[in-house]
Amino acid sequence: MWPEYTREEAELDPDNVRVKKDIAAHYGEDALRRSWIAVCKQLEVLTRAIKEDGTGLIHEFCYEDFFRMTDVEKEEIKRRGCVVVRGTIPEETARSWFQDIKTYLQENDGVITGWPKEEPYILQLYWSRVQLGCRTHPRTMAVQRAILNLFNDDDDPENTFAAPLAYADAMRMRPPGKRFLGLGPHIDAGSLCRWGDPAYRQIYDKIFAGKPEEFDPFDFTHRKRGDPSYYPGADQSHVVRAFQGWTALSSAAPHEGTLQLFPDLRYGIAYVLLRPFFQPPESSADIMDAEKWTLNLDDPWFPGVWRHTPQVLSADAFPHMRLKECLAYIPKMEPGDTVWWHMDMCHAVEIEHKGTEPACVVYGAATPTTEMNVRYMKGQLQDFLNGVSPEDFRGGCYEKGLKGFPGEAAILNGEEGRRAFGFAL
Repeated sequence: MWPEYTREEAELDPDNVRVKKDIAAHYGEDALRRSWIAVCKQLEVLTRAIKEDGTGLIHEFCYEDFFRMTDVEKEEIKRRGCVVVRGTIPEETARSWFQDIKTYLQENDGVITGWPKEEPYILQLYWSRVQLGCRTHPRTMAVQRAILNLFNDDDDPENTFAAPLAYADAMRMRPPGKRFLGLGPHIDAGSLCRWGDPAYRQIYDKIFAGKPEEFDPFDFTHRKRGDPSYYPGADQSHVVRAFQGWTALSSAAPHEGTLQLFPDLRYGIAYVLLRPFFQPPESSADIMDAEKWTLNLDDPWFPGVWRHTPQVLSADAFPHMRLKECLAYIPKMEPGDTVWWHMDMCHAVEIEHKGTEPACVVYGAATPTTEMNVRYMKGQLQDFLNGVSPEDFRGGCYEKGLKGFPGEAAILNGEEGRRAFGFAL
């Protein structure tokens, strides 16, 4: 199973206490207690449902139906925080891309780096023809725009932010039979910054104010200003990625190295945000009784937080989420299917891959047009033209020197694709 994260190995910076006390002073200790009790009671009910019907809670649409969602279906996606869109890329195209990327990797064997270092399958590769195609395919961009339009912004009633940008991310070619412990339960888009950055913290105002049921994860008004790199680090993004996502280039079912999600967005992130303020009871028999936990503002421990990395979670440190039982497998994916999950969602890559074929996915987030993101994309464009790894992923090979490096010709979708790539920003 994935590692546990305990106080003994934690980052115990004294400034963490100041962060906690600033929040408690602003919102009040009673408000924090009210939220804690309310969230834990909700999780008691929600985790039972997730345990019983985990994968069934993750909504699936074929590509055409995704654009005909009812208001009820939209609300369910917003509640769960995730969705699978079948056939985003036509299957024949996806299968062709799979063969193309295998050839590209073979022709550049020993040059492309990745993780784990000894036998990499999360590849430090960003500018291949297949990746550029995934990011700028008109159907991918249409899905991203629809996802971004689930958000609302008081400063932007026309939702101009919903024009997607082609943020460059890596890809995975995971061989069968390999155990992998490196991507256990975690939440992207920073860790301590959710509490420490005043702009980021404001996103979660209702949670800290004792009204978690009023928290809207799709309010973009403050979210566009929250800085995931507030505490700079090699593992922190400089971009607001509203939804993470990937495109399957091969089949992958549960137990074949696929993705797992905690399919309740509001109360999952609310619990993670409140957990550092509360100390568990001495008796393990009382752990699940939220009222027996005590508020402690003097402890610098934020469970699963190292300020320069994403937020990590473990079953013991976050007991009310029942992570050993409540990380739901996404449905079986076929070539061309995409899966999307909110930036606040707890997710993991399963340890085992018991299938017979490589599990190949291309990462690609639904990235909105914001001031912060546009600044990054202008730099990313120069990195692309120079053939080097983008700022968020420094350290890869010199891709312009790879055999078969495609350059601008691989960008799809005409002017819209080029704009998303940064040419007209």
